[in-house]
Amino acid sequence: MNAPRIAQKEPYACEVVEGKIYSWCSCGLSETQPFCDGSHSETDFSPVMWKAKATETVYFCGCKQSKGTPFCDGTHSSL
Repeated sequence: MNAPRIAQKEPYACEVVEGKIYSWCSCGLSETQPFCDGSHSETDFSPVMWKAKATETVYFCGCKQSKGTPFCDGTHSSL
């Protein structure tokens, strides 16, 4: 697997909790999108760890093509 699988062509809006560490799926194979469930184990991909600085809604990348991972940068609109 050389390229991540596109999980969806829009971001995932998620409520995050200040101080909690999140594990964003970078391979696109996880059944618990946008978060890692270990499905990458047979690939060269690894999850992206991110710690929330505030309790708020954030937009995690769903297409796995963003230059600003783990967040959406609008790349999905050109796929």
